[in-house]
Amino acid sequence: MLKGISPLVSPELLAVLARMGHGDEIVLADAHFPGESFNGRVLRADGLRIPALLDAVLPLFELDAYVDAPLIMMAAVEGDTLDPAVEQSYLVPIKKHTPDAPAIARIDRFAFYERTKSAFAVLMTGETAKYGNILLKKGVTPC
Repeated sequence: MLKGISPLVSPELLAVLARMGHGDEIVLADAHFPGESFNGRVLRADGLRIPALLDAVLPLFELDAYVDAPLIMMAAVEGDTLDPAVEQSYLVPIKKHTPDAPAIARIDRFAFYERTKSAFAVLMTGETAKYGNILLKKGVTPC
């Protein structure tokens, strides 16, 4: 155990976050997401929900201030509807740790898959919310 680091952050996740550079992206994927199909670096956080993981990761992780959308979620497929409670639950830890964070952007399912292919890593979670995936773009840590 380390002081000041949530026990939800595994040693593997901590190492990945530390190795990421500015502009690198990590996907916090819901339990249904085909992470292994799109990225070779997949970590597991089974049983953990994304809001709790955001609360654990964001104190360690600066969001990219040089892009319009450092937070991206998947848009609903035609005919589906989004549950606004999912995004609202993510915004609680986001606003807690990054009060000036821009709104979460939404991109289409296949564009999200393409971003996942080039992401630094995918963290598979126990999140069961439909359209629960979120991509974080790492920024420069202030001095």
